[in-house]
Amino acid sequence: MPSTRALPRPVSRLDELAAEFGKVERALGDPAALADPREYARLTRRHRELLPLVTLLRERDGLEGDLRGARELLTDPDMRDPELRELAAGEVQALEARLAEIESDLVVLLLPTDPDDAKDVILELRAGAGGAEAGLFVMDLLRMYTRYAEGLGLKLSVLDASESDLGGASKVVAEVTGDGAFRAFRWERGVHRVQRVPATESQGRIHTSTVTVAVLPEADTEEVQLDLSEVRIDVFRSQGAGGQGVNTTDSAVRAVYRAGTPDEIMVVCQDGRSQIKNREKALQVLAARLAERERIAREERERSDRAAQVGSGDRSEKIRTYNYPQNRVTDHRLEGEGKNHPLDSVIAGALGPVVANLARAQRELQLLQMGEEGQHGAA
Repeated sequence: MPSTRALPRPVSRLDELAAEFGKVERALGDPAALADPREYARLTRRHRELLPLVTLLRERDGLEGDLRGARELLTDPDMRDPELRELAAGEVQALEARLAEIESDLVVLLLPTDPDDAKDVILELRAGAGGAEAGLFVMDLLRMYTRYAEGLGLKLSVLDASESDLGGASKVVAEVTGDGAFRAFRWERGVHRVQRVPATESQGRIHTSTVTVAVLPEADTEEVQLDLSEVRIDVFRSQGAGGQGVNTTDSAVRAVYRAGTPDEIMVVCQDGRSQIKNREKALQVLAARLAERERIAREERERSDRAAQVGSGDRSEKIRTYNYPQNRVTDHRLEGEGKNHPLDSVIAGALGPVVANLARAQRELQLLQMGEEGQHGAA
């Protein structure tokens, strides 16, 4: 029978989180929290984070009481009915099995989470090797991400696109908004490789092209102090594809950070028709890029911490191959059959199974590290 021994993590930590959940629930009912939108959003987010854990704790407490009653019934010397005894034995076995599942689930919920998980995302797609074919794949990935976001109740909005005459783009910058946007897209950063016969290939030869994807959690104002004296703002007329949608006013905005220096960062936003909104979005993207630059520098300084991640997130890392002739997507961060998925469903936006496998692999690695740290501590 499955074991019902104590959790491998300290129960006191669970008690602390359950107590915090109670405080958050009480705070949400306080009119003062409703009067402060920022504080109310923080409390709501924390309530949502703790609810799955508290729900499991409550279920565990109830099942442990049921298990005690079933065991008492099973060991009662006055109970001589074999059918009732068999039913009690079956109930004990089922309760023990469910309690073991809850223990495992609680361990996973206690694993460290990324503090950026709930944030909105700046998504950057850039054509790499492959010329026009890489530009076409940029747009394929953009459509894939748009459908993926829609399926999760998220919104993807294009902020800037350098489109080509063939229907591709050398670069696309988009914003993904909604609860858990970074959690949904965090696995996409890296180099995506596509293998297929381009529409312009007369000999039917398979070409290999690449697209680089950057996933930047939007920076908090407290996280990045952007000195506007180091930012040059230019305004110009939006460059559209033609037709009625062309913007005839100087509403597009270019924000250049430390122009002419090795630290220069340039951001263009021309999605909106309002210069003020485009300026605001451009500065948001600029802040996100500065935060990402700091993240990369921090990881360089703390390489030992990278073992806790599935893939380093380095933009030069090839993470996935889209093989059209074989209708297969291979994620190179995974092993076994879990790394392969049908291309037609993935490119249509069904990224969920790939993301689930990556998240599972990360949890397994974290659990393994927890065990190793425990062994070292006991040595």
